[in-house]
Amino acid sequence: MLNEAKTEIPESRPRRLRRTLVILAGFVGLGLGAGVLYGMHGTSKESAAACAATTATVDRVDPLIHGEVAALSPARPSGVLPGLSFTGDGGAPKTLADFKGKTVLLNLWATWCVPCRKEMPALDRLQGELGGPDFQVVAVNIDTAKLDRPKQFLKDVGATHLPFYADPTAAVFQTLRENGPVLGLPTTFLIDRSGCVIATMAGPADWASDDARKVIEAAKS
Repeated sequence: MLNEAKTEIPESRPRRLRRTLVILAGFVGLGLGAGVLYGMHGTSKESAAACAATTATVDRVDPLIHGEVAALSPARPSGVLPGLSFTGDGGAPKTLADFKGKTVLLNLWATWCVPCRKEMPALDRLQGELGGPDFQVVAVNIDTAKLDRPKQFLKDVGATHLPFYADPTAAVFQTLRENGPVLGLPTTFLIDRSGCVIATMAGPADWASDDARKVIEAAKS
C-alpha cells in the first residue's frame, strides 16, 4: 500500500511534504495510525482559555468513545485550530471560521490515500443523516494534481451529500502539521460551535456507525 501511495503522488509536490505524506499515508493505511495521537498538545494558554467552556463537551463525549470511533482522542486541553483556508464548490473561498455556530467534523483526505477513499462513503452517509443547521461534515480534499479526480471519485462512490471542499496547495495540511502533531491522512477533527476542538482522530473510522452518531449527537448537545 505504501508503494501504491508513492506512485500516486505527483512529482511536482514539494519534496519534504511529499515524503511525509507518502510515508504516513502508508503508515496509517497499514492500520498503525491509531497509535498516533492527534491531540492539542501545542495549545497556547490563550487558546485553552478561550476554549475552557468546551471542557464540559469533551467530558460528555469522552465516555462514548469506543467501538468504531475508539481511536478518537479527546482534546485536553481544548484549543482553536489555526486559521485554515480552502475553497468550496466552484472555487469560492472558504475558511473554517465560516462554520462557527455549527458542530463540525473536519476531515482531510486525498484520492491517493487508500484509507481516505474507504471512509468517504461513511462520511457522506453521516452528512446525509445528521447534516443541517447545527452540524456539517467538512471534508477537504488536498490532491495537488489531476484536480478533476476528486470530484469524479465522489461521484464514483455515490457521495451525494458532501459539499466539495478542496485545497490544491495542501496548505491546510502543512499548517496543521506545523502547529501540532498532525502527521498523516486521513485526519479528522470534531469541532464545537465556537471553533474549539473536542476530539481528534488519526486514521479512518466508520463515521456512519451508531458509535459515531452517538459521539456527534453528544457533541451537538
